[in-house]
Amino acid sequence: MSAANHSPLTTEAASPMKDMHEYVESFGLFWEQAGLPRMTGRILSWLLICDPPHQTMHQLTEALQASKSSISTGTRMLIRMGIIERISLPGQRRDHYRIVPDFWSRVLEEKARQFTEFRLLAEKGLLLLESASPARRQRLEEMRDLYTFMEREYPLVLDHWRAHRAAQLRPVPNSGQDGPGNSHTPPNQTVRGTR
Repeated sequence: MSAANHSPLTTEAASPMKDMHEYVESFGLFWEQAGLPRMTGRILSWLLICDPPHQTMHQLTEALQASKSSISTGTRMLIRMGIIERISLPGQRRDHYRIVPDFWSRVLEEKARQFTEFRLLAEKGLLLLESASPARRQRLEEMRDLYTFMEREYPLVLDHWRAHRAAQLRPVPNSGQDGPGNSHTPPNQTVRGTR
């Protein structure tokens, strides 16, 4: 078979990987703009799209074309942040890394706690300006009112999400198949290095 016959297959096979690497780079840039190291964003984005969803240090260095030391630094930071965890799989000597299950829901729950902190800060500021003019108090009042509203409404959004997610994960009766839980979660794993 000629080289010309191989070319379309090579291009077709390379395109998805190219798209994945572009996604990783754009995620890393976004992460950096948020004030965090680009490499941690690249690692996180790869763990969002890779298959299997748990990767060894070697797999991460190969996929991200980065040094072992930079991957090691990035994974340690993500573990400290509670975003990823290190796990040990039965029969394998190398540790694997994966995103902590239910991490995104926990991020939203933390956001709910921040709303309370912002409201309390606004109220503290208003006490300082108790005798100030309404125009001077207006900025803090708007802040207080917004976060009071968010404190009340945001938990309802989280409740709706939990109910929606639970319905998605509920096994279909008489389907003859396992439930749609995390099919990639390896059995008998040991979790290490979580927060």
